[in-house]
Amino acid sequence: MSTQGGFNAPLRRVGVVTLVLFGMLFVNLNYVQGVKGKDYRTSDYNSRVQTGEYDVERGKIIVGDTAVAESRETTDNLKYLRTYPGGEKYAHIVGYRGVNLGSSGVEKLEDEYLSGNSDAQFADRLSEMFTGQKPGGNVVLSLSKAAQETAWAQLTGNKLGTQSGAAVAIDPRTGAILAAVSFPSYDPNPYAAHDTKAAVGAKTKVEGDKETKPGLNRAFSNRYPPGSTFKVITSAAALANGTRPDTVMPAGNSYQPPQTSNFAIKNSSPNTCPEPTITLKQALTVSCNTSFSRLAVEGLGPDKLKEMGRNFGFESIPHIERDDKNFAFQVAQSEMGSMSGPEGKVDPPALAQSAIGQREVAMTPLQGAMIAAAVANNGSQMRPYLVQELKTYDLTTTHFTAQPKELRRSCTPAIARDLQEMMVSVVENGTGKNARINGFKVGGKTGTADNAEDAGAHGWFISFAMKDDKPVIATAVFLENAGKGGSGEAARISGEIMKSYIAEKGLS
Repeated sequence: MSTQGGFNAPLRRVGVVTLVLFGMLFVNLNYVQGVKGKDYRTSDYNSRVQTGEYDVERGKIIVGDTAVAESRETTDNLKYLRTYPGGEKYAHIVGYRGVNLGSSGVEKLEDEYLSGNSDAQFADRLSEMFTGQKPGGNVVLSLSKAAQETAWAQLTGNKLGTQSGAAVAIDPRTGAILAAVSFPSYDPNPYAAHDTKAAVGAKTKVEGDKETKPGLNRAFSNRYPPGSTFKVITSAAALANGTRPDTVMPAGNSYQPPQTSNFAIKNSSPNTCPEPTITLKQALTVSCNTSFSRLAVEGLGPDKLKEMGRNFGFESIPHIERDDKNFAFQVAQSEMGSMSGPEGKVDPPALAQSAIGQREVAMTPLQGAMIAAAVANNGSQMRPYLVQELKTYDLTTTHFTAQPKELRRSCTPAIARDLQEMMVSVVENGTGKNARINGFKVGGKTGTADNAEDAGAHGWFISFAMKDDKPVIATAVFLENAGKGGSGEAARISGEIMKSYIAEKGLS
């Protein structure tokens, strides 16, 4: 018996080990198929799956009634070729879908739906067994064709010859992105070529251009000093702490903060608010640096200013609806930087510069448009979105419709109305006159932001248009290294974008 027991013991151990190994294999197989399967199937680098997708027609990406991305039947080994009729005008939003080149933008965000593989299309896949059809679904964007194409035309043909910039337009009531343009741009059509070598070469060429950076989405993914557009935030902080639009404040050509000996804030020109006092409304109208810097240093302090900045969206990523993980658009977080010195003590020069949008303050054009939109929408800042609807291939069934969602309450309605009044004064009487539109209440704020010593200053304009006291559109236009006149040209472009949208909607 002892011999037999000794003989069986090793067999039992082998049996246990074998069962454990089979168990581990079973768990791993289920993990791969059930948990990681979707990741492997949708990987940009799974060439077998990528190639298989071209046996079916991918859905369209639509702006208005026009396809800006669609698939065309071919006679080569891959049945369909992805094409982009919208070209570089829409490239940073629509993105691209390459055979073995990955994807970006809406092509990446809504890949499952465009390819017909989303959960929402389960019933469609069942019907396919009877009809033999399996085209992907269509994605309808919130973009306005008029606003988008006007923004592109005006930016690329700007009167200063500026070589780069961005524009964003938003519906303040819903958060719908009406335009999002970054220039220079690139043509996504070569990225979709069935010749992998040609596609890789096209992408490498764009990514290798380190001077103009056509692949960079300046509207969403890059931050720039906002200059005097940040005075809207400083004004909001002042209003929240007891100041009124008609409150009289110190002005003058120069302001030297306390605890400094060789540092001073100056205005853009000697003719800007040289008088000893000015109201808050007038200070915003003429963009008086000295008044806003003194207000921040001697009145508000860094905590109140930063709190208001956060209320309007600084220091948090404004995730675009359906892109919660920010994998498709890589939206950058706007920052205010440090306004304090060691041990949290106030740093007067840092605070004085930050209050007028310099120092470490940095903002995306998307954030600029969201600030103007919140002001126009009585202080309610809506979550931005690009996908308006998801529709079946024949446009007969809608699987998704965007629902407006409040992102945050930036300020009270009373403060928003004061800001509206002040920003309207900027357009009617001050630095933003180029944005005026007959029959509409237009408010805005110019910004000139110092950059590197050997480069021109950036030009900014954030704005909104209202009809019968209801917000219609909000914009932000940014001209990189525009130099003298940059903010005035940005204001003109903003006006053109808003007018094109108003005409498209028949509101004029």
